[in-house]
Amino acid sequence: MELILAVDLAGGLVVHGKSGNRAGYRPLTWGLAPSAEPEIYLSTLRPRFLYIADLDSIQGRTPQDDLVRRCAALVERCYLDRGCRSPSGCSAVSGVIPIVGTETAATTIDDLREYRTGYLSIDIKGGQVLPWGIRPADMLRYAADMAFEGCIILNIGAVGTERGLTRESIEEMRACYPGRLFYGGGVSGVDDIYLLSDAEFDGAIIATAVHHGAVPLDWIQRGHPC
Repeated sequence: MELILAVDLAGGLVVHGKSGNRAGYRPLTWGLAPSAEPEIYLSTLRPRFLYIADLDSIQGRTPQDDLVRRCAALVERCYLDRGCRSPSGCSAVSGVIPIVGTETAATTIDDLREYRTGYLSIDIKGGQVLPWGIRPADMLRYAADMAFEGCIILNIGAVGTERGLTRESIEEMRACYPGRLFYGGGVSGVDDIYLLSDAEFDGAIIATAVHHGAVPLDWIQRGHPC
């Protein structure tokens, strides 16, 4: 199972997100890195795999594409959510794996069939998929018939909270989708990593638990649990 370091970029800095309240995100200056400047931050943590959320682009402001390219060059593989609003927007940054987020990518679920590459991020708040208000398990069933390389369950409402996961919901979601499946948002530590692994998830996207020492930094550097 891949372990992927999550990095939220806003205003050219690494910021710490919590519960999807983006107006309250602040530079991540309290963690394991001495700076929120992205290249210093990544050179310190040395992750193998990276997930970038370009919050400026997701919120309709100027994309940070040049900064993203420099960050992606520091890791083996980089997944990028820049708030794609059409299939053409997914190809704007080369050398990354595009993430297509339900929050921004389509007006209807069927519109997602226009996308032919990348991973589908099933963006969740309050237990429902944005913007349609359906259950994550139902969205995964729809996605099973689409052309994406895989899916990400992104619990935006749990980001930064280390709230923890429940076996029942994790196993239900895994059973609904036959392809590659990642999970991000609220992972509290090693026990949750093992829970996802036991449920046969293919990756976990984490950040806060690493900075708090609940997941060893060397796991992120290796790119998998040890």
